[in-house]
Amino acid sequence: MTPEAKASLFGPLIKENPITFQILGLCSALAVTTSMMPALLMSLAVTGVLAFGGAVISAIRRHIPDNVRIVVQLTIIASLVIVADQILKAYAFETSRQLSVFVSLIVTNCIVLARVETFAMKNNVAASFLDGLGNGLGYSLALMTIAAIRELLGAGSLFGFPVLPTLADGGWYYPNGLMLLPPGVYFIVGFLIWGIRSWRVEQVEQPEFRIRHVHRAQTGS
Repeated sequence: MTPEAKASLFGPLIKENPITFQILGLCSALAVTTSMMPALLMSLAVTGVLAFGGAVISAIRRHIPDNVRIVVQLTIIASLVIVADQILKAYAFETSRQLSVFVSLIVTNCIVLARVETFAMKNNVAASFLDGLGNGLGYSLALMTIAAIRELLGAGSLFGFPVLPTLADGGWYYPNGLMLLPPGVYFIVGFLIWGIRSWRVEQVEQPEFRIRHVHRAQTGS
């Protein structure tokens, strides 16, 4: 595997993660991470759309008129999302009901549109597929981490299986309801970003504004 292919596949896992570094895709992270099973299915759907959408659009990029490229991209992405939605309904109907409209909203996911427009339209099919797969895996890693923390602390379980015995079942753990509410996601994402940027200091952004200290000469009275 070439260095470029490795960078496309493994770079989005931590170094350029779509959620923790690029701060994209937070809507789905907010909506589907109360438990791990919906997060897993959403991760698979987004990864599939990213990988195959990038490959298809790359294959026809030289035949797409520039003034309608966004329409063509959205049409191809929407078609793949419909396929993913039908597969979920066929093999995981109950969980797909929990995902509700959020599978359909993959069409407007910032990560998908960004990779298609900035990478697939400029690179070959293999590179675009790897880029989509890598970004999908990075998205999945962040989403599953958030879901694991929320479900474990909020319900004492993982994938619906009890891990921490709760008081309701005669155990010792009192579930933290905040983790299952929307604000819990932002706390978790914030701590993830802080932890990763403390480890990888090159990700720390330079401040846009610098406060200049003005030293005033003191005059004697």
